[in-house]
Amino acid sequence: MKRLSVFAAAFALLSTVGCGSSSTTTTSPTVSTTPLFSAVLSPANEVPPVTNAEAGVTGSVTITLNTNKDSAGNITSANATFAVTLGGFPAGSAVNIAHIHEGSTTCACPVVVNTTLAAGDVTVANGLASFTKTSITVDPAVAQRMLNGPAGFYFNVHSTLNGGGVARGALVRTQ
Repeated sequence: MKRLSVFAAAFALLSTVGCGSSSTTTTSPTVSTTPLFSAVLSPANEVPPVTNAEAGVTGSVTITLNTNKDSAGNITSANATFAVTLGGFPAGSAVNIAHIHEGSTTCACPVVVNTTLAAGDVTVANGLASFTKTSITVDPAVAQRMLNGPAGFYFNVHSTLNGGGVARGALVRTQ
């Protein structure tokens, strides 16, 4: 019985120390996460605020950020799904582009995630417009910054009448 205990202890020691091999191979498992962000979109949040016929537009966006992380917690890849609903458009309005900007909501800051929406992709009918864009690539560094400080990002939508933006809102992490 004592021999078995000594053998088990020696085996455990060799298992933890290794058998003289200087190279070790570790695999980094990928962990998937899907945080959610939202924003309430308003023409009053644009810079400058929209005051023309589209000043009554309201809307919201929900963004699902699909991230893959390595075992150290670093984001290795990311993509996003955008679900956007807008209302209050006057007749003849057209939604052209939409994206996430990084920076203060009081500036016209750089675009960091483009939804790939193009003129003609969205139909405005009876004052309403909605669209969903899926599997939009997000730079892993941008995704990490969004997770760390979503209030430093805003989403906005542009129309033909308001090429600089018709409605915007700061991102809030909801999950």
